[in-house]
Amino acid sequence: MISRYSLPEMEQVWTNENRFRKMLEVEIRACEAMNQLGLIPNDALKDIQEKADFNIDRINEIEAVIKHDTVAFLTCVGEYVGDASKYIHMGMTSTDVVDTAFCCQMKESMDILLAKAKALREVLAGLAVQYKDTLMMGRTHGIHAEPMTFGLKMGLWTLEMDRNIARMERAREIIAVGKISGAVGTFANISPKVEEYVCEKMGLKPAEISTQVIQRDRHAEFMSTLAIVGCSLDKFAIEIRNLQRTDIGEVCEPFTKGQKGSSAMPHKKNPIACERISGLSRVLRGNAVAAMEDVALWHERDISHSSVERMIIPDSCGILNYMLHLFTGIMKDVVVFPATMRQNVEKTLGLVFSQQVLLALVNKGLLRETAYAWVQRNALKAWDDKTPFMDLILADEDIRGALTETEIKEIFNYDYHVKNIDYIFRRAGLIE
Repeated sequence: MISRYSLPEMEQVWTNENRFRKMLEVEIRACEAMNQLGLIPNDALKDIQEKADFNIDRINEIEAVIKHDTVAFLTCVGEYVGDASKYIHMGMTSTDVVDTAFCCQMKESMDILLAKAKALREVLAGLAVQYKDTLMMGRTHGIHAEPMTFGLKMGLWTLEMDRNIARMERAREIIAVGKISGAVGTFANISPKVEEYVCEKMGLKPAEISTQVIQRDRHAEFMSTLAIVGCSLDKFAIEIRNLQRTDIGEVCEPFTKGQKGSSAMPHKKNPIACERISGLSRVLRGNAVAAMEDVALWHERDISHSSVERMIIPDSCGILNYMLHLFTGIMKDVVVFPATMRQNVEKTLGLVFSQQVLLALVNKGLLRETAYAWVQRNALKAWDDKTPFMDLILADEDIRGALTETEIKEIFNYDYHVKNIDYIFRRAGLIE
């Protein structure tokens, strides 16, 4: 995990302490199940439950010699338990323990991420309602198109977060599995009842079929989901960055007291937090590709995936947790400039009404091509000469032959563009 961008609650999930604690729970639960099957005596189970523990320094010391972390862990646990340790790990293979514990860690991580995603969703929903009727320019290809509202943009983001939350819940479900099925997944040396018991106690479902490992398409889906959420945050952050540009100046990420934007230029307010989100999203996408590379293993397993996912999965969980935290803070305190939004709408001297003039002419019976040519020649002249579009339309003899002065002036009304905003918000469930 990149420690600079990790937060304590996620760091705790991915500590060695938590990893080995989960592995120990798998072993103890397996012993409990085998006790119920009459395979472990009651007194031995009691010893295991009461004495089983580990010391990370000791595990590392043993691993340095034997070069196998799970065996080092089991050896260390055995030193605490004593004679009853002979019953620990019976019929099991390393990945029965490691994979099941790892899935528990991913499930815990997703619970944290889901809470963060839901918090961001609520902030965006609040902004959507607050700015539902705040007029701003809609842009396509970076060029002024037609008016919309800032609240509509926030509503769009809110629904995207709803989809992300649904994806995350699906990813949590797909990764919340365990396997205690032995060396190649056949239960040859261990009863399926052990797997059922362990998974139930640990809040997991048994993988219906496994090899020596839980199949890595699950992990790839988990990581792809994190990357998609990161893509959404990147998209949102880029929009804030664009709207903060000096040329637009409609929105600004928070700039705190004492903050400095540039070592050389004191006037600068740079969107550094949003830029950080855009940068980190690239790491999530890269890690998702690495997770996809882990899906294809030799036969029933190899170990090529292990070194990769021990880095990328904690890393991505920590990064996305930080990104959600950071962007939620940005949007809680985002600075919005409605007056500038209105000024920008009016920058093009009424050109945003060109489609309405076109449609009005078509409705009068003109061919679309003819109407388009009439409107376009006035639109281009308005932009080139910096003349109000409505004045040119009113002075155009061809257009005046089809539309009255009153009809033309009625077209130039911004309310026309936002008349269905409430309908959209009700359909989206953002207002009643």
